[in-house]
Amino acid sequence: MKKSKSGYIGFKESRKIVKYNKQQIRYYERLKKRKHIPREEYLATMKNEDNVVEFDDLHTYFFTDTGTVKAVNGVSFDIPAHSTVGVVGESGCGKSVTSLSLLRLVQAPQGQIVSGSIRYKTKDGDCYDITKLPQDMMEKISGKEISMIFQEPMTSLNPVFTIGYQLDEVSLLHIEGATKESAREKSIEMLKLVGIANAEGVYKSYPHELSGGMRQRVMIAMALCCQPNLIIADEPTTALDVTIQAQILDLLRELKDKLDSSIMLITHDLGVIAEMADYVVVMYAGKVIEAGNVFEIFDNPSHPYTIGLLKSKPVINKKVDELYCIKGRVPSAVDLPDYCYFRDRCDMCTSACAGSYPEFVQLSPTHKVACHLYESKVLK
Repeated sequence: MKKSKSGYIGFKESRKIVKYNKQQIRYYERLKKRKHIPREEYLATMKNEDNVVEFDDLHTYFFTDTGTVKAVNGVSFDIPAHSTVGVVGESGCGKSVTSLSLLRLVQAPQGQIVSGSIRYKTKDGDCYDITKLPQDMMEKISGKEISMIFQEPMTSLNPVFTIGYQLDEVSLLHIEGATKESAREKSIEMLKLVGIANAEGVYKSYPHELSGGMRQRVMIAMALCCQPNLIIADEPTTALDVTIQAQILDLLRELKDKLDSSIMLITHDLGVIAEMADYVVVMYAGKVIEAGNVFEIFDNPSHPYTIGLLKSKPVINKKVDELYCIKGRVPSAVDLPDYCYFRDRCDMCTSACAGSYPEFVQLSPTHKVACHLYESKVLK
């Protein structure tokens, strides 16, 4: 999008953006509101039956007054069954929007899933493309089979309703044949399961009467109420002190094993990733730039951005005058370049980086990286 020398978008360009946004939003909203969608349209087949979710070239955009923000711009990775996949990257890289796309909670009408697919394997063994699933079927999966622990519990819990009312609502909505009495018993049982001693008292309390750690445990109890197949934990330990953070992580690990679920763990804390994750996905500017198991990412980081992230983390018993900082800024999601998005910040840039955006190079069966440095090291 052309801008004037002052950096502002001109009147004609602004009108073009508004017109384009209206056309795109109308098109995607019409697709979502269709009724009587044939079952064959949203049925899919998993590439690997051992996976719970497969993101395949997912694009999620926001149509704003300044242009189209490509928040998720071709994301592809898998979440294997019974495992924890950590999605790591700096703020604004597209981690949360990827998870919201999985639950179809992207803020509409500006936010829309533009293309790509998200294949999900249900508990019954059926496979659906979440991006094409009718809204009534999505409501049966969201909260029951796929649940989310949101980043900030105080903004996720309704301040005018008691904890018990909000927990009961999950059971009454998703558990067939649930009554008020059975829902209450289930809610208290879940509060005890997440380590809350005075479960009956907390059940009658309002969110503002609880501490941050207690509210986070309530969010976990709410997410696990229906024994989900997949738990999305979006920054589950943000704003918690170190002791409570360790307790929450231990609790998540214990409940994952008890319920035999998978976890999609979203965080920018590499320490949490090292402790919790089996596999790691590194995102930058809306794209996956490196993926592998936790040992490959931490022992052999390959992408210059991943190397920079690990170098910027403080190390105990190592004295430094100044922490390492990746130079430069992330490119605008409205006007992304054709070449590697990290090129202008990279210390390892070569002449090949002047070309098109790099394809993935498979370094091992589980480790891949999108960088020109490794194009001669393709796995045979």
